[in-house]
This record gives sequence, C-alpha cells and structure tokens, in this order.
Amino acid sequence: MNSVKRQGRFKEVAIFVAGTTPQIITETIYALIHQKPPVYPDEIYVLTTKKGKEVLKSNLIDSGIFKTFCKEFKFEETKFTDDSIVVIKNRAGKVLDDIKEGEDNEALGDFIAGFIRDHANDESTRLHCSLAGGRKTMSFYMGSSLQLFGRPWDKLYHVLVTPEFESNPAFYYKPKKDAVLKKNGKNLHTKDARIYLAELPFIRLRSKISLNGKDFSELVREGQKEIDIATLQPDLRINFSERTVYIGDNLIEMVPVQLMIYAAYLRYKTEHCSHPGRPYCADCFACFPSVADITSKQAFESMVNEYRKIYSLQPMRAEELLDKHKDGMDPSAIRQNISKINRSIREQLNDETLLPYYIISSVKKYAGSRYGVRVEKTKIQIK
Repeated sequence: MNSVKRQGRFKEVAIFVAGTTPQIITETIYALIHQKPPVYPDEIYVLTTKKGKEVLKSNLIDSGIFKTFCKEFKFEETKFTDDSIVVIKNRAGKVLDDIKEGEDNEALGDFIAGFIRDHANDESTRLHCSLAGGRKTMSFYMGSSLQLFGRPWDKLYHVLVTPEFESNPAFYYKPKKDAVLKKNGKNLHTKDARIYLAELPFIRLRSKISLNGKDFSELVREGQKEIDIATLQPDLRINFSERTVYIGDNLIEMVPVQLMIYAAYLRYKTEHCSHPGRPYCADCFACFPSVADITSKQAFESMVNEYRKIYSLQPMRAEELLDKHKDGMDPSAIRQNISKINRSIREQLNDETLLPYYIISSVKKYAGSRYGVRVEKTKIQIK
C-alpha cells in the first residue's frame, strides 16, 4: 500500500447516508468500536437532506443521546457535530429538503459520487461507508460511488440489528447496563439486542479504468465504455519470421521497415513499463518514448535486430539499413512511417472502435510529444 499513514495508521473516516433514522449512526459506530481490532472513526460525515439534518440534530445532538453514547464508550463527542451533517445540494447549489423528483435523484448521485471521490483522493484515509440509512437510491449511489473510487482498504457496510430493536425508535445502541424499552405493551431488554456489521464485498474499478466525468451518469457511461473496450481488445500478434501482424483475426499488412518500427513501439510498452505492478495500462503513457528516444543510434540498432529476424535469409538487408542511417533514423522518417503504419491499420482493421488502441498515438508530455500504442500490454505477443 503506497499510503501515507498518520502515527502508523490510517485516518479512519466514517461516511453515512441517512434520512430520518438517526439510529444507524450510533448503531454503526457501536459496531465499529466493538470490532476486533476496534475502529474508532477520526471523522464522521452524514450525507442527508435538509429534513434529515433537522431530525439528526434533534434526535442525536440536542437530545444528548450521542453525548451519553460517547461518555459510555469513551468516544470523542467532538467527532460528531453540526458540521458532520452534510446537506445534499442540487446542481444549482440549493439544499434539498427531500428526494422527490428525477432531478433531485440525479443531483443526489452527483453529490455522493463527488463526496466519495474527494475523500478517496486522500491516501492517508480509510473510508468506512454505511449504506444502511436513507432512501434506497441514496444507498445505491453510496455503493456505486465506492465501486468507482474505492481503494483496496476502503470498507462498505450494512449494519444489522435484532429485528424487534431495529424497528424501535427508542433504541440507538446497546448500553453497557441493561435497559428496558417498551414495544406494543411488551418489555424489551437491551441486553438481548445484537448489533453487527455486514461487510459487503464490491468490485473496485478505481485502478482499472480512467474516470474524468463530472456527474454520476457521465461517470457510469465512461466506466462502461472503458470496461467494454478493455474486455474486448483482441490480441495483437507479431511474427517476424512470417512478417505478419494480426489484430485479432485481422491480418494487417506492413512493409518490413514499418513492421520493425511498429514492433519497436510495442517493445517499449512490454519491456519498459514504468508501473509493472499495475494490472492495467488504462490511460498510463509513461512507456511512450519521445522521438529522440526512438531515433537515437542505440535505439535504431536495437530496431535493426528485429529487421534481421524479418530478413533472416537475407542478412545484407539489415547491414544496408544500418549504412543508410548510420547515426540513427531521422525524426522526419520516423513520423512519415508512423503515418503509413496508422494508415495501414485504419484501412485493414474492420472495427473502427478499436483504432485508438492499435494505431501509434501521440500525447503531449512536458516539452514535446511522445508516441506509443495504447493497447493493453498483456494483449501483445511478439515472436
């Protein structure tokens, strides 16, 4: 984990979605601090509506219930204040009284996704997200947002409470000393209550796909597109002895010099990866060489070794190419061949949606352009 830890541990951040059931806050914190090892949240945030905030303040803070809870379980009362309750706003910046209309639901998704993304960008934190409260759409957006932005160490929970206590508005947590609650004329002893957290597994997409969208719907569209492309990228196979390039079942014909240059860019991806621990390339361009890198004498001599494989029965061809470019290949010649390579791929690859991943693309980096092939490195086979 490349994470910055404070005093040897994460800063534990508990994030809730809630409506008019404030009990889930104390129940979840109770369960967290009774885990082995216990988790004491350093920060608490509750995402709710204007109406939800009023209920939370009245029932938890103003009533003194949270203060009593903190005193009993040695939890810092200052961790949960009025500022901990975050009221959801619509796209115009106006606080939402309730979630009633389609636009409110869209704004809800945008708000929760933005909140989770912002907090997941802090590598020193570990998020403990609860989807037990609020409307079902709030829980959906919480879980989906954690799928998009959650790190391997972040957690998603649903708090579970013994049914007769779950539906009792007077029950907020299990006190150390047994208390008696009334329900339908019957006595309930809090010593019989059970509170525990169900940790929910979820698919983590953060390091697998690139997400730049602003609103939730755009993020989902981006994510689906990236997943579709990543799973549908066919293998790219080069065989020097046969002088062939295959993208899936598509034979891409190239003249030997272009095959040599195309293979050189693929070699940079497979042999000069700056982040070998990453399972997916996605939008990482760290392996893209500059024109100077690819045109140096040393780089050109390495490319000619591939050329020798193409002309294994005509070794003089490689020597003639070396004599022609004694100090390395001229940048203009590289660029001209890149254009021809890309033209060949465009003309012979039947699926245009795959083109961005198999042509030689350029990206602006620092002082100049760098070139490379975006296809996943695991899809490349060179013989």
